[in-house]
Amino acid sequence: MPRPSLQAKEPADNADLLCVCRDALVRWGKDARRTASLMVGQPDYEVYVAHAEATHPDQPPLDRTAFFRLHEARRFGAGGAFRCC
Repeated sequence: MPRPSLQAKEPADNADLLCVCRDALVRWGKDARRTASLMVGQPDYEVYVAHAEATHPDQPPLDRTAFFRLHEARRFGAGGAFRCC
């Protein structure tokens, strides 16, 4: 009956494991933030910028503050539009 080799196995590269874990946590955090923003009616700014650059290359996209204010006004009905409360 052949015996398994008793050679020492190479230790797992901890740096690679840490990088994978860190990347997974960063990705999870971004996804959680995006989900929370969408739940309260605030679209994702990075998606807006990508869309604006692709469809309207002649116009600069709104900055983050102006984007937030625009969507808050749309959500809560600024300018005499319908408000639920």
